[in-house]
Amino acid sequence: MATQVYEVPEAPEGEGVLNIVTFTEVDGRTTLTLLVQTASKQERDVIMSSGMEVGMQEQMELLEQIAISLR
Repeated sequence: MATQVYEVPEAPEGEGVLNIVTFTEVDGRTTLTLLVQTASKQERDVIMSSGMEVGMQEQMELLEQIAISLR
């Protein structure tokens, strides 16, 4: 499991976005779970409307290619 916190410029002091990435292996298959936790619905909506899902999808596809190459 990896945890990352980054600050959002508009967020109150001490609040930011928490990313938790968990890798779970069952029967030789690994599942990646990504939880993005925000302090408010507004922060979540800003992130969701930023278009980041395109970049995130590209990164997940690259990670999958790397994992396949390591078999």
